[in-house]
Order: sequence, then C-alpha cells, then structure tokens
Amino acid sequence: MDTNNLLKIAKDYGSPVYVYNSEKIVAQYKRLTSAFNKVKSLKINYAVKALSNISVLKLFNTLGSGLDTVSIQEVKLGLAAGFLPEQIIYTPNGVSLEEIEMAAELGVQINIDNLSILEQFGTRHPKTPVCIRINPHVMAGGNTNISVGHIDSKFGISIHQLPHLFRIVDNTKMNINGIHMHTGSDILDIDVFLYASEILFDTAKHFKDLEFIDFGSGFKVPYKEGDIETNIEELGKKLSKRFNEFCKEYGRDLTLAFEPGKFLVSEAGMFLTKVNVVKQTTSTVFAQVDSGFNHLIRPMLYGSQHDIINISNPKGRERFYSVVGYICETDTFANNRRINEIREGDMLAFKNAGAYCFTMSSNYNSRYRPAEVLWHNNEAHLIRKRETFDDILKNQIEIQF
Repeated sequence: MDTNNLLKIAKDYGSPVYVYNSEKIVAQYKRLTSAFNKVKSLKINYAVKALSNISVLKLFNTLGSGLDTVSIQEVKLGLAAGFLPEQIIYTPNGVSLEEIEMAAELGVQINIDNLSILEQFGTRHPKTPVCIRINPHVMAGGNTNISVGHIDSKFGISIHQLPHLFRIVDNTKMNINGIHMHTGSDILDIDVFLYASEILFDTAKHFKDLEFIDFGSGFKVPYKEGDIETNIEELGKKLSKRFNEFCKEYGRDLTLAFEPGKFLVSEAGMFLTKVNVVKQTTSTVFAQVDSGFNHLIRPMLYGSQHDIINISNPKGRERFYSVVGYICETDTFANNRRINEIREGDMLAFKNAGAYCFTMSSNYNSRYRPAEVLWHNNEAHLIRKRETFDDILKNQIEIQF
C-alpha cells in the first residue's frame, strides 16, 4: 500500500477510515509459525478482540489459524466466519456460568480462570474437556491495564491456589485437557516469559491427560522507528527446545498454543484522518482532525504512541504539531510531534491501527464509526460500511410526551 493507494481509499470511502493490509497479516502469521517450526504440533489462535471484522476472521481461517475468543458473541462470530467449534478456544473473565455453558453447548474449547466457576462447571459437566487458566504471578506488559499476570490481577487462578484447584478436579473427576497462561501485553524480556513458562510446565505435570499447553501471547510490536519488539525468532528457538524436552518428560507430544492478536494485525492497520483546522495558539500548533478518541482511544487510555505521517505532503518541511481530535474533551493523539508540514485538508495516516482501534471505538458525541477497508490482492475491499444517522437511532425507542 503506497501513499497514492491510501489517498485514493480516503477519497473513495471518506475519512476517517481504517485500512488493513492483508499481506502484512499473512507475513506476521507466517513469521510466527516459522519461529516455532521445530515443534511437532503448533496451534495459533488469533485473538478476535484485537480486530473482529468477519472478513479478517475469514482471512485467518484460510491460513489455518484457530480463534481465541473472550465472549459468547465472539464465539458466534467465529462460527459465522466458518471456523469449526474445535478451532475456537473460549477464555472469558468474570462471566456467568450460563454463558460458559452456552459456549460448551456450541462445542468450543472451554478455558476457565476461577475456582468458583470451575467447581460449578465440573460438577455439572465432568466429561466436557476444560482448559485451566493459571496466573503465574509474573509481571509483563507495557501498561498496568494490559498486565494481567501479576499477583493483583483479576485474571487466572493463582499458582498459590493450586491445592484448591487439585481438590476440585479430584472431587468432580472433571476432564482437564489444557493448561493456559497469559502474562500481559508488550512482552519485552524473553527470559521473563520463559520463567513464567517454567511455572506452567510445573503445573502441567499434575495433569495426566493434557492435549495442549497454551502460552497466551502479548508479543510486543514496534510503534516507532527503532522501537523495541519481542524477538519472536529467539523466543521460538528457546521455547521450542524447552517444550520438546517437556513433552519427552510428559510421555507424549502435546500441542503448543499461542493466542496472538496485536502481533498479527497491529502493523497491518492504518487509520486515515483529514485535517480540519490548523490552529496556532500562544505556545502550540494544533492539527485538528476529523476524529477523536471515539475512534482511536489507545493514546488517551494507554498512553500508546502511534506514528503519524502526512500522506498529502510527505516531502514537506518538518514542523512540530500537537495532533488532536474533534471530541468535546481533551483527545490528544500526539504532543509536539515532528511531522511534515500540515495544511488544512491534508490527510494524516496513523500507523499501528490494526489492533484495538476499531474494536474499541464508540459513538461518543453521537459521531459515526468509520468504514473499514481491506487492501487485498492489490485492491481495496470495503469490509464495513460507515455508519449513518439511522445507525445512531437504530436501537433507540422514542416515547410520547
């Protein structure tokens, strides 16, 4: 996707608009599978929550991917995209027993992360295969909101609660076929991840009928030039060796599973916005665009950085701008960022807009959610229409006064 293609997409479908490059998605998927090619059985379950458009899910289906889902709605979306139930793992947090039973009835792999539900489900459905999510109490993640393996996290069953876990499994005679962990997003230190993996291996030894071990994900992608990223190739080499050793100790080959989301789709995405106003104040030059945190909340929520390029004037003189939105609150995308000279009407492209961007969007200020476009086989394909005013009113019910 070059600049001319992006400008044409913005012209054809309007702005703001999300654009995803299928070639980058495929390349990231192949990079991950290649890094773990020494493992006899590898399962990549794409994390639907990162980017849940059904056309993107269908693309992953063609690659042989499975799905990682966190809600019954994501399970149904995966089934609608053509995935078989056995290709889907369902890992909710804090949901009702009824929702978990609904997922089990659909035939997907259940992954339970708390003792209360585990005991209830095991008592009622002892023959249904269940994976158990362990909290290894290992801190990973670039922000407290996405660090889920630490001791104060709401996710997973604490390794300090293993005696309670074993008691429940023994009493219910339930079928445990998998062990899972997730330390958090933006993993920087491979050794920390490998340390957490050893905790998972030690836990797995207590279960004799496992089919897979799921190591979660959270691989960091670069957000700016020279940024640190998870060294997938090094992790693949070290973890594959240790996993194969464990399988020999265990007595049979197991499947090594991952559930990446951001790693697969983040860099594939661009978010295009038009500059409405260039506003000079006493201390700052603002580039005010036709979007806000209703469309891309990550910089405000996580403090994340998205590189911003002026695709209308890529060779212009660089100047410093604060890029802000049109929401009636502070919605700053970038402070004092060096960008090629911005003029009113220029189109800006936000990089790394493939993961947790559209899926976290909203109608705040009664704004429409943008269109989504998939760049596939050198063509632009509209995969979600831009909302209209009818969509704002769609589920509202007017009463008479």
